[in-house]
Amino acid sequence: MAQRERQRNRDRDDRDSEFVDKLVHINRVAKVVKGGRRFGFAALVVVGDQRGRVGFGHGKAREVPEAIRKATEAAKRNMIRVPLREGRTLHHDVAGRHGAGKVVLRAAPAGTGIIAGGPMRAVFETLGMQDVVAKSIGTSNPYNMVRATFDALKHEDSPRSVASRRGLKVSAIQSRRREGDQPGGEA
Repeated sequence: MAQRERQRNRDRDDRDSEFVDKLVHINRVAKVVKGGRRFGFAALVVVGDQRGRVGFGHGKAREVPEAIRKATEAAKRNMIRVPLREGRTLHHDVAGRHGAGKVVLRAAPAGTGIIAGGPMRAVFETLGMQDVVAKSIGTSNPYNMVRATFDALKHEDSPRSVASRRGLKVSAIQSRRREGDQPGGEA
């Protein structure tokens, strides 16, 4: 019985160890009460497996480690899968928004690296993306920036999913893409 319990804990640890988590932001809030101030902490964490899955979570508690733990658990529950081209960049340019936060994500050639600021960089690193150019327009609030980035990533489509939706072959869609890339192509 104890051996089975140990095996289950080891399996859970292995599953948890496959994820990389990054702390994006900690906010300290104060509640004024009769005896003075009571401090609480809110944490924003991004979790990913560096192979195309990523999620974010928000946790609040009286102590920082507990807030981070809650945020990490929430992030693991809210993971999404993002299709990546060659496992390193986006298939196409995409924009996302949440509240006053707007982001533009652009596919980039190999060797470009992650050109993105703050909270967006954390999302791309945990996602496993290696080449991307991103721009945040509007708010610099980390919560809205992360949510806008996730909104953009949810709109990312792979050629395979587009082909299946249209009833075409992947090669037909990719050949059209190459024709559009040629100079003097469609204007």
